[in-house]
Amino acid sequence: MFHFFNRTTDAMTKGKTDLANQLLEQHVKHELASLKGAKLRKFLEQELDELWHYAGEITLGRITSEEQVMGVIQRIVMDMELDAGIPELAAEMATEVLNADVQSKTTLGEIITREQATGFLEEALELRQQRERVISEIMAHPVYQELVSNVVYHGLVNYLYEDNLITKSVPGVGSMMKFGKRMANRAVPGLDETFERRLKAWLSDSLPGLISRSEQFLHSALSDEELRDSVMAAWVSLEDRTIAELHEGLGDVQLQEFVVLGYEFWLQFRKTGYFESCARAVVSHLFDKYGERPLTDLLGDMGVSREVVMAEIDAYAIPVIDVLREEGYVEALIRRRLAPFYKSAAARKILQQEA
Repeated sequence: MFHFFNRTTDAMTKGKTDLANQLLEQHVKHELASLKGAKLRKFLEQELDELWHYAGEITLGRITSEEQVMGVIQRIVMDMELDAGIPELAAEMATEVLNADVQSKTTLGEIITREQATGFLEEALELRQQRERVISEIMAHPVYQELVSNVVYHGLVNYLYEDNLITKSVPGVGSMMKFGKRMANRAVPGLDETFERRLKAWLSDSLPGLISRSEQFLHSALSDEELRDSVMAAWVSLEDRTIAELHEGLGDVQLQEFVVLGYEFWLQFRKTGYFESCARAVVSHLFDKYGERPLTDLLGDMGVSREVVMAEIDAYAIPVIDVLREEGYVEALIRRRLAPFYKSAAARKILQQEA
């Protein structure tokens, strides 16, 4: 009797297990069939409609917070260690772009039209205060002041001994002046040095006035009209040249070095307080403007509509899901989700009641 009861119990358990497995297999087949072709698209479109409905009611501030967004920027943008292969890959990509056939087939004017160039120029000309400050700072730079001093000094010396009207008009005067200079130096050693010191002292005293007049000249010479004419004349000479002609002389090595320098700058810049403050200002403004408004307001202002999202689902999401289904991932995922239920005590209890 005892053995009969055990056999009966085992048979019932096996029967429930077989039934659970059969239900699992049918459920998996049902899900797989619904996740391909027209059924998959219909499912995704329905879910998009549902999500878009919720996006019209849920605010940005409810989905996330300012600190959460800053946390993402901190972890991903500022702190994440980047692999050394990134600059190498970037340099390789830049080299491929530089050497692409399109560089020799595309002119500058095809990328930026004359109207666009004019628009940029007009906006730049509005920065009059910044332009004047740049000129003043250049004038005040020691290198420029030394340049002016040397130019004036050598100009005066050359004029006195070679290029003035008398030495050019009267034969032999230039030679006589040079001869007299040599004789005077023999008679009074150091006369040359004395003259040079006095001339340089005079230049030193006169330099502030020369710099001031140079600055005044540049301010008047670099008027809006002059700059506009000069820049547009340069543009006309360049707009029909190909991109390959414009970057002629920039080899692969130099380009890669620039990429590496830019990458190293980014690694340093992203960790500065300045970058963090700029990022925080942007995020803060984003939440001030959209924090209490539905997500669809933000998406709409960014040009993202339901139709745009659906187009990307068609172009990208569905093909990716098809590949994952062909590789067996989708079926494995469904089984991982469903199998624990069909093996659970709750399922066995239901199947027992049905039996």
